[in-house]
Amino acid sequence: MTYSVVIPTVGRPSLNDLLDALVEGSGPEPLEIIVVDDRETGLGPASARNTGWREARGEWVAFLDDDVVLAPDWKEQVSADLADLPEDVGASQARIVVPLPEDRRPTDAERGTAGLANARWITADMAYRREALARAGGFDERFPRAYREDAELALRVQDLGYRIVRGSRVTTHPVKPATFMTSVDQQRGNADDALMRRLVGAGWRSRIGGQRGRLRTHVITTAAGLGSILCGLTGRRRIAVLLGTVWAALTGWFAVKRIAPGPRTWDEIARMVVTSALIPPAACAHRIRGEMRYRRVRP
Repeated sequence: MTYSVVIPTVGRPSLNDLLDALVEGSGPEPLEIIVVDDRETGLGPASARNTGWREARGEWVAFLDDDVVLAPDWKEQVSADLADLPEDVGASQARIVVPLPEDRRPTDAERGTAGLANARWITADMAYRREALARAGGFDERFPRAYREDAELALRVQDLGYRIVRGSRVTTHPVKPATFMTSVDQQRGNADDALMRRLVGAGWRSRIGGQRGRLRTHVITTAAGLGSILCGLTGRRRIAVLLGTVWAALTGWFAVKRIAPGPRTWDEIARMVVTSALIPPAACAHRIRGEMRYRRVRP
């Protein structure tokens, strides 16, 4: 069994620590470690991973994110996971651990990263049989972000008759840095959801084990807010007040749902209140953009 390592990167400082762990750690050496700098093309991680695995020579290609933390014996662990796997196994997924603060409740952003621990087929640490990648055609480069592109590939690989197993290796994924507007920026993923629906069908969420999203509620919230503004401008004050009350109630409920499991500090509460008002229209706008952009895509 031979394996190669492919790491797409945007130049995070953590890349150096990752490479040190790969070089200095114990266990069978990979045939090569291929680092693809996406800053040169800006095409996204799907394109960078495709560039990497097509250059790889190993029977297996282990994809790693440039911000994960590997165990000192990761090479031993991944080699044990991949050794003697049946031919119908197309991929082996690591067990992802996301360390959270022990002295307080996690913030909204920290809870978002923690969800990676239970996500299916994420390429934070995912090894694919190179033959399976070639047969599937690799990652779909129409996905511009590190979002949905890994799950979509996994579905195609399984549709070819391969199984995906969970290995015993454990990899740590630190909490991602966040800004005040991170949760609003993340709504860009709604455009990728539109592409997933086009490629996989209406039941794509159940196929990847995902939970039902909030888009329907966001649509109602956004419609109520816009309707209140329009009615106010046209002199329909009673309807404007009614729709404004609906908007405020839905926005407040959304904010409370996000504040309750968090640390409830003043800065976190302020962030949740402001972004809870911005997320619904942002989600709707990105979904409309995705539906328009991918309207001609067929499975």
